[in-house]
Amino acid sequence: MTGIPADNYSPTLAGAHRPEIPPTGDERAVLTALLDWHRATFEAKCLGVPPGRLAERGVPPSTLSLHGLVRHLAGVERWWFSIQLAGEDLPMLFYSDDDPDQDFVFADADAEADLDLWRRECERSRAIVATRSLDDTGTRRRDGAMVSLRFVLAHLVAEYARHNGHADLLRERLDGVTGA
Repeated sequence: MTGIPADNYSPTLAGAHRPEIPPTGDERAVLTALLDWHRATFEAKCLGVPPGRLAERGVPPSTLSLHGLVRHLAGVERWWFSIQLAGEDLPMLFYSDDDPDQDFVFADADAEADLDLWRRECERSRAIVATRSLDDTGTRRRDGAMVSLRFVLAHLVAEYARHNGHADLLRERLDGVTGA
């Protein structure tokens, strides 16, 4: 059966490509397709924005910007997949206990480099997912609770959905572009 095309959900920005979401299939196929769809939606929101404008704050005094979301989501990918699920000993991205807002409060950061970092973190996350079953677990570092791949995928779908709403508003505020 053919998947549901991206444009059944909303108009697509020029140049954006999102994977189809299978309307049937196993849980893994649906969860990973939804997450990749949301990742592609987020990337589409950044597509065509000059790098210098990605850091513009859409609703002062909020620190929220597309560039900040790029940095935040790179950190989210690393935290949930590489650190918590895979148990890798990696530094946090754009976060420390002394400076927890580095993802949104930054100066002179390179937007293109941060987008590339986010893409690499997404690829690393996909590689981790490919080697595990939905029931495989990792340990949540903050409280020691176990988390399954199923939980992490569902959580990241919700995380991206929430931030894609922010990205919709930020992009429209920047240049009037909607859709994706």
